[in-house]
Amino acid sequence: MSILVGQEMLDAIKRGEIVIDPLDESQIGPGSVDLTLGNDFRVFKKEIGICHVHNESDFADVTDLVSLAEGEYITISPCEMILGITRERITLAETMAGWLEGRSRFARFGLAVHVTAGFMQPGISNHQVLEIVNLGHRPLALYPGTKICQFVFERCIGSARYQGRFVDQGKP
Repeated sequence: MSILVGQEMLDAIKRGEIVIDPLDESQIGPGSVDLTLGNDFRVFKKEIGICHVHNESDFADVTDLVSLAEGEYITISPCEMILGITRERITLAETMAGWLEGRSRFARFGLAVHVTAGFMQPGISNHQVLEIVNLGHRPLALYPGTKICQFVFERCIGSARYQGRFVDQGKP
């Protein structure tokens, strides 16, 4: 598998192998595309007790959906995790996959944008959910529209199409 850079990434977008909606050309870098933070979040309920994690567990049972208006922000305390989502919908051909990565400019504040789910399957067509954690020592305020993460594209050997649980996610 090979990572797309520069003109190869732009050519794949022109051919429709990669669709990013919406996309501003200022988001395109030399080896990735910056994605922006959406307005919807899932905040974990402040409950005491065990959260049972198994194949039938549903994160919606332990979180509340919060939607922000333009200009508002959400605060994350140290050691807190919330779920966010990108404004952009990513659609990949069955021969393309990708990696969701944080941005170093925000990692320097202690912000991590995905805990373990950085790989994006071939053939996806959805908004990317972000597992956002504040690893720093001070509360962080996050603003929708911020270029919060980047997507690195990779060409696959062969083809496949993701058909899993989050095949058409539009909310965190």
